Amino acid sequence: MADKLVRLPGLGPASTALLTRLGVHDTAELRRRDAFELYAALKHIAPNTSLNMLYALIGAQEGVHWRVVARERRSALLTELDARRQAQERTGP
Repeated sequence: MADKLVRLPGLGPASTALLTRLGVHDTAELRRRDAFELYAALKHIAPNTSLNMLYALIGAQEGVHWRVVARERRSALLTELDARRQAQERTGP
């Protein structure tokens, strides 16, 4: 159930409710999914989703708080996100 996700660092009830809408109901499923793809899907269903959610997804997958991910890997993650967006634009939906 989604309540298992709440125990992960940086994911609260609102985040887990959105993840549940995408079929992510537990930690194992979250770890199987690509964080960037989940973030893109979340942006689709909740356009106001911030970059903090990407950091939270990665942090939850790795067992660290999203603030640690943002502080230590922000530049690399933004570069990866931009590269994926550009690739998506070239290939289409």
